[in-house]
Amino acid sequence: MDIDVSLADSIEEEEVIRLYRANGWSSAEKPAQLMAGLRGLHALVTARIGGRLVGLGNAISDGHLVVYFPHMLVHPEQQGRGIGRLMMRAMLARYAGFHQMMLTADGDAIEFYKALGFERAGRTEPMWIYAGGEH
Repeated sequence: MDIDVSLADSIEEEEVIRLYRANGWSSAEKPAQLMAGLRGLHALVTARIGGRLVGLGNAISDGHLVVYFPHMLVHPEQQGRGIGRLMMRAMLARYAGFHQMMLTADGDAIEFYKALGFERAGRTEPMWIYAGGEH
């Protein structure tokens, strides 16, 4: 399996929506907002197999000290093959040396991110106002 993982400049709406729907993410139901958000990010990483989008991750950052990784998803048929790890390593390399790298993880993703060096931030408690329904 030849996986092409790279920091991306552009993505097509149809392939993005297909990936988000395959993962059951509610943001797929707001394609205009999702695409505008993805196009306005600080960084975007993609994974492709044979040109097909199978993974996507993004970053919001001030460009100097702080980065937040809001989305990291791999097509369910491709999960467990190291694609998410490759994408996250590309992001970590892009933001190496930053003072603070943050994300929110739940379920099985918690152990995935711990294996990449993330840990609970002190005594913090995750909080949000959320319009989705998948969590």
